[in-house]
Order: sequence, then C-alpha cells, then structure tokens
Amino acid sequence: MSRELTYAEAIREAIDLAMARDERVFLFGEDVGVYGGAFGVTEGLYQKYGPERVRDTPISEAVIAGVATGAALTGMRPIAEIQFMDFITLSMEQLVLQAAKLRFMLGGKVAVPFVLRTPAGAGTGAAAQHSESLENWFVHVPGLKVVMPSTPADAKGLLLGAIEDPNPVIFVEHKLLYRVKGEVPEGYYTLPLSRSQVKRRGRDVTVVATSLMVQRALEAAAQLAAEGIEVEVVDPCTLKPLDSDPIVRSVVKTGRVLIVHEACKTGGFGGEVAALIAESEAFDFLDAPIRRLAGLDIPVPYNRELERRMVPQVDDIAAAARRLVREAC
Repeated sequence: MSRELTYAEAIREAIDLAMARDERVFLFGEDVGVYGGAFGVTEGLYQKYGPERVRDTPISEAVIAGVATGAALTGMRPIAEIQFMDFITLSMEQLVLQAAKLRFMLGGKVAVPFVLRTPAGAGTGAAAQHSESLENWFVHVPGLKVVMPSTPADAKGLLLGAIEDPNPVIFVEHKLLYRVKGEVPEGYYTLPLSRSQVKRRGRDVTVVATSLMVQRALEAAAQLAAEGIEVEVVDPCTLKPLDSDPIVRSVVKTGRVLIVHEACKTGGFGGEVAALIAESEAFDFLDAPIRRLAGLDIPVPYNRELERRMVPQVDDIAAAARRLVREAC
C-alpha cells in the first residue's frame, strides 16, 4: 500500500527502516541528532536510537568522510550527512583518494559501503556558499556512485538501495524537494542504482532532467500538452552508473532532446548526456540539434530574483522545448 509523504519524511523513513533492520547501520553528521538535521530530515531518530547510533559530529567535513570510510572498511554501514553540498569540498581527499579507490586497489578484498547524504541546490536565499550543485565532480570519479532522486518514493527506495550497496554512494537531496509530497509505498523496498525512469510519455520531444528539474520539466510538459506538444520526461535517478538505454530509446522515438539540470552548464552532467546521445544510434534519428538548459556559469546570487533567474524555471523549460519542436518542423 502507498500513502502520501514528503520527500523529507520518505528519507527519514528509509533511514529508520535500515537502522531497525541492521545494527551495523548508524547515522552521523552535523546536527543530525538532538536538533534533527538542518532541514528536519532526521528528526526523532536520536530519541529512538540513542547517541551511539545517531551521532552529532564536529563541523569538519573531512572528519565525517574519513570516519565513514573507516567505519565502512571495518564492516559497518554508515549514513553520513554533510549539511550543505558546498562543504563537501572539504572532504574531497577522503572521498576521491581513499573511499573511491580502496576496493579496486585492494583487489576487491574490502568493501566501502557507506552513504554520504548532502542537501544541494539553490532557491532558499542561502547565497553562493550554501546553494551549489556539485554532483558532476563526483560523476567524474571512478569508484563513486551518485544518486539524485526527484520524488519521495524514489528517495526512499534509492536510499535503501544505496545503504545496501557495497560501494560509497553520494546521495544528493535538493533542498526545495524536502516539502514535495508524493505517494510512497509502505515497508522496506529498494530501487536499483542503475535504472533511469520515464516519468511522462510523449512523442514530440524528450526532456532529460535531474533532481528538482524533473518536477519542473513535468510542470512544463503539462503546459505544453495544452498546446498539443507532447513531452517525454526521462529521469536518470542515478547519474553514475547511468542507465542510458531509456534515454536513447526516447530520443529515437521523439527525434528531439533537451537536457536540463541546475548545475552550471560548463562541465555539467548535461554535456555527458549530450555526448552519450551523439555517440549512440539516436544520433541518426535527431531532427534538431541536442540542446542543454542549465544554471548560469556564475556563483549563486543572494538576491532572490537574481537567484531565480540563474536556475532553469518551468517557463524556461517550456520555452526551450517549444523552440526545439518548432525548429524541427
């Protein structure tokens, strides 16, 4: 059975179920305990599981990533939280040089099963140092998996799948999704970290979107449907490993593709998806050039109107998809 939960509640439920099921699972990070997390996601878990399994840490992201790596190597299943994705920069050495490489360097004799949860994205007026989307830095690193759920149901299933995975997983949660509600199945279930989802069927243009941009793409698709333009929305869910088949099949069907993400356009995930399409059978079916719509190549402004204009909005996605259809006619 399903019931409606917010994205934040779905994540909390996943952590609760994992901790109840496996004593090796523990939660730690900045303010995740007594305070319940900067965004209230871990509220109540400290009271339920106590200070041994829900631990507040010092404000040291390098320590958080290092403890996660070490605990995972000894057989534990840590869930670590870095309060804002911007500060994941301080943990790069542990994540990139240690956690991502140890299983390979030791010939598969060890596993490094931990999840690093981190809120990301603009839209809260938190300015340039608390609003970044840095997921593609980690997509570039062999040995790390990168997950970006767009719905409460996906957030729960993918988080449980990530906790079970024997590899380090960067689990990116957009801050504006925390209050989004959706149907979430009851009980324990996992989703594979390697399956893209078609969130809406359409015949005219494919929109490949990530995280919050999936929700905005669906809103744009509803607008365009009233104009007779049918948009197919594909959500990769997991950026690495990427399930490319649904993307390729969709572009073969529609002949047009718009790739949408919040992170800056230069070096962003959209470039990887564009290259994937160009190198696939879908290239011969294109009726228009591959288009990307992404965040501007500037730090996130504090001013709320400038912040809004920096990141793709629903109307921007609708306008870009509309242009694609018209230029292909």
